[in-house]
Amino acid sequence: MLNADIHTVVVAGAGTMGVTLARLFAQSGCAVTLWNRRQVSLDKAQERIANDLAVLRDQGRLTESMDAITGRIQYTTDFAVYETADFVVENIAEDLTVKQDFFRTICKLVPETTVLATNTSGLRVTDIAQAVEKPERFCGMHWWNPPDLIPLVEVTKGDQTSQEAAQIVYDLALSLEKKPVIVKKDILGIIGNRLQYAVLREALHIIELGAAGPEEVDAAMKYGPGFRYSILGPLETVDLGGLDIFRAVSNYLFQDLGAEQRSPVLNELADQGRLGIKTGAGFYDYAPGEGAEKIRWRNDLFQKQWDLLKDQ
Repeated sequence: MLNADIHTVVVAGAGTMGVTLARLFAQSGCAVTLWNRRQVSLDKAQERIANDLAVLRDQGRLTESMDAITGRIQYTTDFAVYETADFVVENIAEDLTVKQDFFRTICKLVPETTVLATNTSGLRVTDIAQAVEKPERFCGMHWWNPPDLIPLVEVTKGDQTSQEAAQIVYDLALSLEKKPVIVKKDILGIIGNRLQYAVLREALHIIELGAAGPEEVDAAMKYGPGFRYSILGPLETVDLGGLDIFRAVSNYLFQDLGAEQRSPVLNELADQGRLGIKTGAGFYDYAPGEGAEKIRWRNDLFQKQWDLLKDQ
């Protein structure tokens, strides 16, 4: 049985991600140890955490004193800290061998009930888990930078990750007021980076074609798809626009974008008459009146978002 009652957290790695995660866990009430191989990095981390908390205090965004929060954070280069950890999240170099060496070392120290996670941006959890004892307790916990401001946390199940471990990490992210998703299949890039790099690949291709420059590409993304995707995901967008319309466009555009000529998922749903909110079902099911309400909700948020951005 894994320890689902997380009180003692070790954050491994005092880089950009690790420093912020240590602060977030401490703000949530956990006793946190920020571990790093080099003391100089820990000294810088302590200074940065103090500065970040001071900014939050001045903005009125702290619910308790800085001293209370910093009192829950320790800094160490000593591996002995892993002996009492309820939860470990690793944020070291994005290198498979380095991560495997790290987990091979700490697995000799942590209790069997300790839940282990890696904040890899895209390596397969299953590959890292080759160095983990009891890999069923090990999963991905990918945060997006800056992790204190971006809500998404991707909880990835490796081939041997138990549902129990994934659920514990999911619930932990919820307790930190994040928006976690569980990724059921261990794929390179997880979800977010596969989407992000697909967009980046096409943005670079548009520049290489001479169709537009960097400013035009960025503006098109920010004020078109990017503006929309802050409110709706791509599949919600298809439901609201109509699967038949998106299928018609995809029939000629997909073949120009890459090797995939058709989407079996899109075609199957459209053939079933699941065309989105106009038929009451698409990727999602809609109760009577729910589609119209979602459009009103979308439009209201779009207007509020534009009111914030148009003068920037």
